Amino acid sequence: MGLHLALFIFLASLCSTLSKHVEHGSIQVDGAQAIAEIDDNFICATMDWWPHDKCDYNYCSWGYASVTNLDLSHPLLTKAIQALKPLRIRIGGSLQDRVMYDVGSLKSPCHPFQKTEGELFGFSKGCLHMNRWDELNHFFNQTGAMLTFGLNALCGRNKVSETIWEGDWDPSNAKDLINYTISKRYKVDSWEFGNELSGKGIGASVDAAQYGKDLKNLKQTLNTLYQNSKFKPSLIAPGGFYEKEWFDKLLQASGSGTVDVLSHHIYNLGPGSDDESLENKILDPEYLSGVESIFRNVAESIQKNGPWSSAWVGEAGGAYNSGGRYVSNTFVDSFWYLDQLGIASKYNTKVYCRQTLIGGNYGLLNTTTFTPNPDYYSALLWHQLMGKSVLAASNDASSPFLRTYAHCSKGRDGITLLLINFSNRNRFILTVGGGENVSSGINEDAKSIRVEKSFSYRLKRTFSWVGRKGSDITFREEYHLTAKDYNLRSQTMMLNGIPLELSNDGEIPTMTPVQSNVHSRISIAPLSIAFIVYPDFDAPACNGRKKH
Repeated sequence: MGLHLALFIFLASLCSTLSKHVEHGSIQVDGAQAIAEIDDNFICATMDWWPHDKCDYNYCSWGYASVTNLDLSHPLLTKAIQALKPLRIRIGGSLQDRVMYDVGSLKSPCHPFQKTEGELFGFSKGCLHMNRWDELNHFFNQTGAMLTFGLNALCGRNKVSETIWEGDWDPSNAKDLINYTISKRYKVDSWEFGNELSGKGIGASVDAAQYGKDLKNLKQTLNTLYQNSKFKPSLIAPGGFYEKEWFDKLLQASGSGTVDVLSHHIYNLGPGSDDESLENKILDPEYLSGVESIFRNVAESIQKNGPWSSAWVGEAGGAYNSGGRYVSNTFVDSFWYLDQLGIASKYNTKVYCRQTLIGGNYGLLNTTTFTPNPDYYSALLWHQLMGKSVLAASNDASSPFLRTYAHCSKGRDGITLLLINFSNRNRFILTVGGGENVSSGINEDAKSIRVEKSFSYRLKRTFSWVGRKGSDITFREEYHLTAKDYNLRSQTMMLNGIPLELSNDGEIPTMTPVQSNVHSRISIAPLSIAFIVYPDFDAPACNGRKKH
């Protein structure tokens, strides 16, 4: 009797404990109309100029991953880029405004970067030789990459204080590079002007009015040089951290139609020096939501001062100074990365460039072995599944640790959900339904959106979209991402319980989903991420968008 009573009490206690770790809820998606749109090549990655002796916190993480010395013949590099085809690659970074181009009428010597005390970022001016420029362009053509190239915007200016540079930009060296590029028939999709010279600047800054004047001159130069070309590249600026007054003034000073893309940088996790602090920020959805104000304000600046422009994130690595050594290249980083892709999309951000493709601690690829880090696979799944049209989506979970994003599916009808569970305790059991007037969260405080509905209402809405006339699709596709051995700092990502690893012959693994009955509930484990594809979700905004 006593044993049975003890067993009953234990089981009751266990059930009570487990029930606290399971939360039921519903997801509502408004498929009637899109709330925003991204580009087909939304996923972008950067290549930087840092040499091997760029070190942070007593660790040198860059190896030979610079624009000038990266091994372009490595088969994994080619395969990684081709799997994301068409991947936009942005060449730029802190040393961009110190690069001279060894072409045309360049009169000064053109030498490699050297550590030099007292110089900007601690390095001398560097050099891009045309034989290397040839190699890069042949490589991009071979892999199908789209190139955005950042020009040196400090040429001809004078340093008048610790960070302020004045005077007109000297376009002669850039013009010679562009002329050479056209003569070789290399396709540069867009030219970007300067790196982090906006506002107070990082190391150097230029006044917005002067910057706008120089952009007008560069636009005229591009129009002249490309006048006989069928292809007209875009002009992008300023590639810096958003400061409202400076960005607004730039758009006003440069004038209508000059800046095609307003680019800004985000490193909202702070420095990469403290791994514990980084992980805590990454797993705090309220902290991550703080970045929404930047996206909102950039969109407002464009709407009011430059409606001819679109917004890009030109560089984002989470943590600055090369990222966190034991965090940025591990599974946990994908909570930040995918969440920020979702947020950026809701604000009509057309392109999001990850710092970096390779190099530093935050590379999508390992700097030494070129094998993919977990965030590479996150980028690959987004690229394969998330279409251009962004839909309003919300959940009614009482916990703030569930994030919900929805897009039209890529290349087919239906929708794809991105669900992120930041909780280390709660498993979410979810139903999915369609509905009008679903909040996108864009104009709300950065907290979980709650839609208070009765269970019977949720159940009705859940199945209202299933079984469109003439449809025989009875399944959905699920891609669940977890850390190997539940170690958040593992460099191995699991897809539906299977490690994502290169094949024996070095091929990128196929992203294979599991299929579930379309009527069943979705289960999202603690500290996991899931892409859920509903091929037959009744979303008029997605109908006929199979190419998107």
